[in-house]
Amino acid sequence: MLPIFQQKKLRRRAFVGALGFGAIALPFLRLLNGAGAQDGARPRRLLVVFSPNGTWPDEWRPEGGETDFRFKRILAPLEPHRDRVLVLGGVSMLSTDRGPGDGHQKGMGHVLTGVPLLPGDVVGGCDSCPPVSWASDLSVDQAIANEIGGSTRFRSLELGAMSPEYANVWTRMSYRARSEPLPPEASPWRAFERVFGDASVDPDAARRRLALRQSVLDHNVAEYERLSARLATPDRQRLELHLETIRDIERRIGAPGALGAECRIPEIGAAIDHRSAENFPEIVRLQSDIMCMAFACGLTNVGSIQWTNSVGNIPFPHLGVTENHHDLSHEGDSNTDAVEKLVRINTWYAEQYAYLLERLASTPEGEGSMLDNTVVLWVNELGKGNSHTLRDIPFVLAGNVANDDGTPHFRTGRYLQLDGDETPHNDLLVSLCQAFGIETDVFGDRDFCNGPLPGLT
Repeated sequence: MLPIFQQKKLRRRAFVGALGFGAIALPFLRLLNGAGAQDGARPRRLLVVFSPNGTWPDEWRPEGGETDFRFKRILAPLEPHRDRVLVLGGVSMLSTDRGPGDGHQKGMGHVLTGVPLLPGDVVGGCDSCPPVSWASDLSVDQAIANEIGGSTRFRSLELGAMSPEYANVWTRMSYRARSEPLPPEASPWRAFERVFGDASVDPDAARRRLALRQSVLDHNVAEYERLSARLATPDRQRLELHLETIRDIERRIGAPGALGAECRIPEIGAAIDHRSAENFPEIVRLQSDIMCMAFACGLTNVGSIQWTNSVGNIPFPHLGVTENHHDLSHEGDSNTDAVEKLVRINTWYAEQYAYLLERLASTPEGEGSMLDNTVVLWVNELGKGNSHTLRDIPFVLAGNVANDDGTPHFRTGRYLQLDGDETPHNDLLVSLCQAFGIETDVFGDRDFCNGPLPGLT
């Protein structure tokens, strides 16, 4: 085995030449050289995930005290990660008391910005609500991207599943600046090409090349094995994990029938319908895997995954739910069948959140895992669907980042019940900013800021 100093030289000068992977191999150079960390510091990442239409609070809210809480049905999938989770009850979007828009519009436009919406021409579902355009300032993920995104290929990465391509305040949650929403990429195939493919070629040509060739990894297996033997054990394990995940994503994207009868690789788009509710579970998983690999490869430090959109109105046939989500969310509390289906839908979303946590927790990084260096925030635009309340929003935070002394920034493994009438979600956004080194006591509308959310750190 090479001495350590020679291994470091090998990483930078010989890796691509030895493997011949081209664009597929380049991300691993970043992985070997710190995965986006600056000046040798531990990496810090933010991932925001969104699900729509509120929740069913009676089955979302845990029982018990701060540390001896018990998950109820919806959050039960998070049990394996309870020590890494902060469940936040009683955090409200008080900033929505200002500005135009209906409940869904305000919730979606405020959840990451904490600022009023601008007047416009998009009419909501409320006869007395003035029409809107966009949020009036940037979102917290983009503020953090401004702080930590400069060292990566992608300043931030926005993905979606069943997130519409048409643009209005219901379909966008991230804002680069005032009136500048960022669209989530809803196609895993376009996302895969953008993140891991050759950006200098036509996307359709790249997809045809991807489908016609045998896996680029298999073409280079001999060279990979030769180089693998020369790497130290930790780097070899990380290389193997990287290559296997890339192979898995490539295999799943290229496998005929993988997403149902309409799958016809390589004709991405018309032949593979990422807009079909039948394919929604696989699209969610593919986007999750692409995001986690983008993190692992050091291609971005800030990401978001938008599961549908505000007023998301799709069925969940894989759960036996043929009715559309938004329609169900408007049913009264006495409709026990609708309540059961809403609990089933929100539990499934919790399973997808848990999947992301598991992917990050199972990826080694330094002396721990990627989850030790990644904050994963799950947000919603409403507290409860049939009331359109913007109080007591179901926020869940998991993972962590390190303080300057190496200690975890957030105290996880807790359920915090705060005063929903007095606790603005702007304070949660301030807490996120401070976790990523932004020295501020204000984010969004300053009239709804008290500083960082109490009790998180």
